[in-house]
Order: sequence, then C-alpha cells, then structure tokens
Amino acid sequence: MSNKPNLSFGRPYLAIPGPSVMPDPVLQAMHRPAPNIYEGDLIDMMPPLMDDLRRVARTRHNATIYIGNGHGAWEAALSNTIEPGDRVLVPAVGRFGHGWADMAAGLGAEVDLIDFGRKTPFDLNRIAEALAADPGHKIKAVLAVHVDTSSSVRNDMAGLRAVLDDLGHPALLMADCIASLGCDRFEMDEWGVDVMVTGSQKGLMVPPGTFFVFFNDRAAQARARMSRVSRYWDWVPRADPEMFYQYFCGTAPTHHLFGLRASLDMIHGEGMENVWARHETLARAVWAASEAWGQGGPLSLNVADPAHRSHAVTALRLGAPLGTQLRRWVESQLGLTLGIGLGMSEDGDPKGDGFFRFGHMGHVNGHMIMGLLGGVQAGLTALDIPHGTGALEAAARVIAQKA
Repeated sequence: MSNKPNLSFGRPYLAIPGPSVMPDPVLQAMHRPAPNIYEGDLIDMMPPLMDDLRRVARTRHNATIYIGNGHGAWEAALSNTIEPGDRVLVPAVGRFGHGWADMAAGLGAEVDLIDFGRKTPFDLNRIAEALAADPGHKIKAVLAVHVDTSSSVRNDMAGLRAVLDDLGHPALLMADCIASLGCDRFEMDEWGVDVMVTGSQKGLMVPPGTFFVFFNDRAAQARARMSRVSRYWDWVPRADPEMFYQYFCGTAPTHHLFGLRASLDMIHGEGMENVWARHETLARAVWAASEAWGQGGPLSLNVADPAHRSHAVTALRLGAPLGTQLRRWVESQLGLTLGIGLGMSEDGDPKGDGFFRFGHMGHVNGHMIMGLLGGVQAGLTALDIPHGTGALEAAARVIAQKA
C-alpha cells in the first residue's frame, strides 16, 4: 500500500469557466419544497427580480428569461430579429463566434464571417471595411462575442458600436455576454448594444438551465417587422407578461428563480463596480503567476496583451500532452478541476491537450485564487514540468497591493 496520501478528499474546487462555483446562499435558497406557481411569494418576487437583472446588464430596457443554455440564448435572439435570407456579420475570435454564426445559418440567415483567430480581439478596421461594403444595408445584425470562453479574448463592444455609428449603418449590435456578465465591465445602454444574451451558470452563480435575453427599442422594432416568430421563442409576452406563466411560456424554472434571487442579492450587496474590481484584481493575480511560471518553462498565456484579456477566464498553453496531464493530476490528487482546452486544437494537437483554462468568475475571492495557483504549482512540480519561480509571490503581491 502506498504511503503517499491522496489530498483530494474534502470540498472540491471547480475552477472551470462555467458552471462556476455556486455560493452557499444560492444553494440554500434552492433547497426547498416546490412552491405554488399560481400565487404567492414566487409570483410576487418576479418584478423586482427582473429589475435587478436589468441592473446587472446596465439597461433600462427589456429583460426576458428562458429555460435552456447559451445555445438557446443565441437562437432566441436570432429568432426575434432575423428572417431567413437576412444577412448577418459575425466577427469571430475563438470558438463561440463560430457557434453563433452556425446557429444563424441553421435558421436560414446568410452569414458573413470574419475569422480573427484565437489570440487577438476584433480588428475594428476590418469590420468597418465589411460594413462599408454594404451600402444597401443588407446586413441586419452584427453578432459579437464580448468574451470568448475558449480563448479568453475580450472584445471592444463600445468600439464596435462606434464603427456602426460612424458609418451610419443600421444593423443591430448583438452581444454574447455569457462568459462576461457580472465579471467584466459591460454597459448595455451606454455602449449602444441592442440585444444581449447571457446564461445563469457563470457570473450569475446559478446552476445551468436558464438564460436571459435583453433587448432595446431598436430590437423591438426589428421584432415587430418579423413575419412570424415561434410561440416559444417570442420575447414579446416574456418581456411584458399579463400572467405569471408568460414569463416562461409555461411552467417556471422555480428553484433557479430562488437561486437567482439570492445571487442578485449578493451581487448588488457588493455593488457592480466592486464586483468588476474584484474580478480584475483576481485576474491580474492569475496573470502574474502565469507569467512567472512561463519565464522558466513552456507555459504561456494565450492572450499576450493584458488589455485584451478577460477578467473571468484565462486560457493557457503548456504544449501537448502537458495541459491534459496537469489537469488530471490536480483533479485526482488535489480535488481541483481546471478547464479543458476547448476549441484550442492546433497542428499536432487535435484535441487541445496542450491547453487548459482557469475559470475565475462569480463566487471567487483571494484565498480561493491563491489556492488555485498553489495547486497548479504543486502539479507542475509533481509532473516535473519546467517552470519559473516566484509565481505565488507575484500573485500575492497583486492581491496585497489591492487589498
């Protein structure tokens, strides 16, 4: 029998970029019997809950809830604004822009896709050229991912709106904030975003299973011009319901709503500006440690420029098969789960085994991030993967300076 103890026993730490860590108040709020769905507390709590969702999205406009995942959010947004045969422009960075483009194609849209790779954000000049080449305004929407969960690139949504405005192009600006909402700063109204989608399982700290579509008056006008929208995807009754069931086109996701109420209380109790600042500090601690490790080994951050990195997720390259080996070691030996190299395959590494990701979104604090980094340090050491020194000290300095 081995005399080496396994150190994974205890509470596991899911450090992937969604589902994120669920706070105890959220879990406790959901741990209750099924409620009355016809009258009482559940029905009464909906109007203030929707108002608090708008506060997170930084919008005074419409908010809707659906049962489903992020792919459903893409389809809901498109189904209310894009007819078969309409053109959409998709600037893609990483995996998820391609996913939204494919969803649009599946609904009959003509897709103009500009692939910017996986390491840098949108080139706004190239997007401007594509829009300028559309003087007849056949492009009805620009589908843009704010933070790509696979590559950890953060894109400039305000800059994208400025491009549209400078050209006088009427296309809707639609933003995927599934990875970013509640983590990276996002200002729907101030930045001129017409439609925004997000999910429950990342910055909102609730289990997967619900998603949200926010839309302004310009998007509502596009919906009014649609020849038809399926009863389930139609956002009109969801945004302004006459009866409770219309929020959801049927039975409510009851326990998700109780969890969401608890998570929104936590977010607004901390304050959005403070939530964003916490995520930025913890992200910078992750980057500092990663840069130190990279000084003496093969590890590197996928996004070179800190200004283009997400504050919610960090993608790293270690080289195949070391990324997968590190993930498996820290999970089996420490109870720490890292994200896979999703969509990060490259020549000689078709499964992305050379990449891994840190999720640092939602319910995370300083000691959790230091524990995450300490676990990776142990894994690099145990697997004899070359790495630089001083990583934990570098991360600690970032946290100490901000505290």
